[in-house]
Amino acid sequence: MKRFLLATVALAALSAPAAAADLATKYPVKAIPAPVFSWTGFYIGANVGFGGDKFSYDAYTVGLPVASADVNSSGWFAGGQLGYNYQFANNVVVGLETDIQWSNIEGNVSLTSGGTGITAGSTVDYFGTIRARLGYAFDRFLPYITGGAAYGKTSNNAWFGVPAWAVSTSSTDWGWTIGGGAEYAITNNWTFKAEYLYVDLGSHDVAVIGPIAVDGDTKFHTIKAGVNYKF
Repeated sequence: MKRFLLATVALAALSAPAAAADLATKYPVKAIPAPVFSWTGFYIGANVGFGGDKFSYDAYTVGLPVASADVNSSGWFAGGQLGYNYQFANNVVVGLETDIQWSNIEGNVSLTSGGTGITAGSTVDYFGTIRARLGYAFDRFLPYITGGAAYGKTSNNAWFGVPAWAVSTSSTDWGWTIGGGAEYAITNNWTFKAEYLYVDLGSHDVAVIGPIAVDGDTKFHTIKAGVNYKF
């Protein structure tokens, strides 16, 4: 009987490591997956950029065009943005964003006609947009297209060498914008973005001098970089 008990204990001792190894093989410990980043949520941020193209002017008298001119424009701007994104299960991201920019995009021209000095030009004092965004998320990288409404204030000036002919006007106009960009999530809360927009604020009255009326078109390209804080 003693020999039988000793044999049983020895067999159990030899089989224990094999059983443990078998359990480890059949029941591995699963690693906890890392959380997947989501673009859903509100965000607020700031940006800086550069813009410009041409200011176009058309002169009319008695409703008939008499002259036209283009003035190159350029300048810096800075501002902020506020928006919301929603990410679907298929990684499509839709959002809405509004921004406002304080600007010194300007264009001026000086010339002499008939011995009289002429200076004229325009400056975009500020502009903003209200846009929809549509993108596809590659985890933390989000390329997107965007478009919507735009608005802005343009100041105009003209000086014709005679104090009585010095004209200064301003107007706030609405138009449209379209563009695209890309955003990358540096952390779960901070993101970096780069964006291009084409902005068209339409036409407005620049000046009326005697029988001549001058209209101006404000259109420009912008490229900017910025950061967002995602809540």
